[in-house]
Amino acid sequence: MDIFHISLQALLGQMTLGLVNGSFYAILSLGLAVIFGMLNIINFTHGAQYMLGAYFAWLGMTHLGISYWVALLLCPILVGAAGMAVERLLLRHLYKLDHLYGLLLTFGLCLIVEGLFVEWFGVSGQQYPVPESLRGVLELGFLTLPVYRAWVVACSVTVCLLSWFAIEKTRLGGYLRAATEKPEQTQSFGINVPLLVTLTYGFGVALAAFAGVLAAPVIQNTPLMGANMIIVVFAVVVIGGMGSILGAIVTGLGLGLIEGLTKVVYPEFSSNIVFLVMALVLLVRPSGLFGKEKS
Repeated sequence: MDIFHISLQALLGQMTLGLVNGSFYAILSLGLAVIFGMLNIINFTHGAQYMLGAYFAWLGMTHLGISYWVALLLCPILVGAAGMAVERLLLRHLYKLDHLYGLLLTFGLCLIVEGLFVEWFGVSGQQYPVPESLRGVLELGFLTLPVYRAWVVACSVTVCLLSWFAIEKTRLGGYLRAATEKPEQTQSFGINVPLLVTLTYGFGVALAAFAGVLAAPVIQNTPLMGANMIIVVFAVVVIGGMGSILGAIVTGLGLGLIEGLTKVVYPEFSSNIVFLVMALVLLVRPSGLFGKEKS
C-alpha cells in the first residue's frame, strides 16, 4: 500500500509538471497558429521571441527594478511591437511567395537574436525569482502543489480561452478571418487590411513573450531556451492542425499531460513521446486533429 501511495504521488506530481509544460506549449502553439492561420507564415522566430520575454523580464528586474506583474504586461507589448516592425519591414514582402521564404527569413532572424544574446550574456543562464505573492504551496491532501505552478496553469488557460473567444466569436476576429481569406473584398469595405495583418503578427509574437515571462521563474533562462522549446511546439501545432486555434490550445495542454505521464511510466522516452504522437496522428489524419481536410 505504501508503494502504491508513493507511485500515486509521483504520478500526480509529474502530471502537474506536465500540465505546467503543457500550459507553455498551449500559449506558444496558439501564437504560432494565429500567425500561420492568418498570415500563412511559419514563424521560426517564435522561440527567440519566447526567450526575449523571459530576458526582458529579467533585465527589467535587474537593472530597472520592474516587478514581475509589470513585466508580465510590459514585456509582451515591447516584444510584440518589435514583431510588428519586423512584419512591416520584412515579412510583408513575402506573403505572395512560397512558405519556405518566410520560414527561412524567420529562421535567420532567430539565429541572429539568439547569437546576440549568447554574445552578451553567455549560455550559463539567469535565474528569475518567483514573485513573493506567488510563493508557497497549496496542500491539497493528495498533492502538494506550488502556488506559482497553479498560477501558470490558471493564467495560461485563461489567456488561451480569451484569445480563442476574441478570434472566433467577436467582430474583430471576423474581420481578421475575412482579411485572411478575401483581403481585396475586405479592403473594399474600408477595413485597413495591412494594419490588421500587422496587429495579428504582433499579437502572436506577444503571446510568445507572455509565455516567456510566465516561464522565467520556473526554468533556467538561457539564450537558447527557445530553441529547445520550439521544436516541440511545432509538433504540437502540426498535431492540432496548422492554423487551428482550438487545436493548438487543446493539443498543447493534452500533450503536456501525456509527457508528464510518460516520465513516470517510461522516463527515457518522455522527450520523444510528442513526436511519436505526431507521427501517429499524421498517419491517420494528415491535416491534424482539428485541421480542415482539403477537398
